[in-house]
Amino acid sequence: MEELDIIGGGLAGLEAASQAARRGIKVNLYDMKPGKLSEGHQSGFLGEMICSNSLGSTTLSTASGLLKNELEKLNSFFLKNGEKCRVSAGNSFSVDRLKLAEKLTEEIRSFPNINYISREINDIPETGNITIIATGPLTSDKLAGKISEFTGRKNLHFYDATSPIVDIESIDMSETYWASRYDKGEPDFLNIPLDRGQYQTLVNDLLESEKTALRDFEKGMFFEACLPVEEIARRGEESLSFGPMKPVGLKDPKTGKIPYAVIQLRQDDVKKKLFQIVGFQTRLTWGEQKKVFRKLPGLKNAVFERYGRMHRNTYINAPAILNTFYQSKKNENIFFAGQISGVEGYLESVCSGLISGINAVKLIRKEPLTPPPYDSACGSLIKYITESNWMDFKPSKFTFGLLPDIKIRGKSKREKKEIKAGFALRSLEKWIKEEKI
Repeated sequence: MEELDIIGGGLAGLEAASQAARRGIKVNLYDMKPGKLSEGHQSGFLGEMICSNSLGSTTLSTASGLLKNELEKLNSFFLKNGEKCRVSAGNSFSVDRLKLAEKLTEEIRSFPNINYISREINDIPETGNITIIATGPLTSDKLAGKISEFTGRKNLHFYDATSPIVDIESIDMSETYWASRYDKGEPDFLNIPLDRGQYQTLVNDLLESEKTALRDFEKGMFFEACLPVEEIARRGEESLSFGPMKPVGLKDPKTGKIPYAVIQLRQDDVKKKLFQIVGFQTRLTWGEQKKVFRKLPGLKNAVFERYGRMHRNTYINAPAILNTFYQSKKNENIFFAGQISGVEGYLESVCSGLISGINAVKLIRKEPLTPPPYDSACGSLIKYITESNWMDFKPSKFTFGLLPDIKIRGKSKREKKEIKAGFALRSLEKWIKEEKI
């Protein structure tokens, strides 16, 4: 049987493995779990989501909604299982992270032609098999060093942060209220209203509290789409009230008014026991987190199931290293997928794993490789990471700005996005049919 090696059991690695296995390829899937965990993982399960449990909005006029629609058309293994582990979150697609990881692990182990090997890989294998490297943002130091040698690039990483998770039973519910912005969908978010004085106290605390130290070369390497809350606060006194604490559309039923600022908590597990503080990724020390966040209304006796933390995100300089198939320019037998390939985000990682898995199968069978059309979400993401200026390349999520411009007048921004999304889906469907994906 034809074989494929995959290093990494995260979302990209699992998606690539499932796509190849469905197509009759024997997959050797390597992951160091459960024997060894990275600095960010909590469990020994494969496919554990770390930073958040949300996959974004499902609305077609949003970037996450369009990408999700495309992945469904491509028969995504991850999304099928994600649907079985969803939790309430309004228009957002949110999941019970650990339940989903357990489900993904169980499903992958059930594939007859996936050989799951629990072993840490410290070098790029020389088995002669086609190989997909999908070790994610928390690639181990030894393997990261070997990848750096292979790619010829150094210090290809930035720093990311996670948000605290609180046990809802420890929250004083009398000081909070349930609501979704503009009352859309079910009231799935727990909201903590702040007046101006409470808001300013929080901003001051975030700025003055002790943070985990960064070395000089690590400073300024945060990812813009996932900035620590204290970094946002540092950019201006009202930065948070116009960012993750924006109160618009969240009227407090007690006062009938919009608060000065609002902190939202989103369900993190199926049992509705654990809630994540939305947008509060942080590098405050754990002691400072407890002190600062317990000053907030309703959180005086908060029990933290997980504190926010910093972690390293490793990625390659994709424009210098990859072609439009997620394939190494240096060695066509090596593919990169997931966040290490230069995409950012859960759905984007799944997308890169799915496409690289399909391409690896084609290469094994000596079939021509064809990228998804560039006017689709999946294709435009590949175009971005492979054709950007390598001198200042930064990982990216999919945005509508990556799609080709269309000249449409007299339409709202939402309508234009819906039209773009329609073009993208039709283009992808045509590619799927022509390529027999």
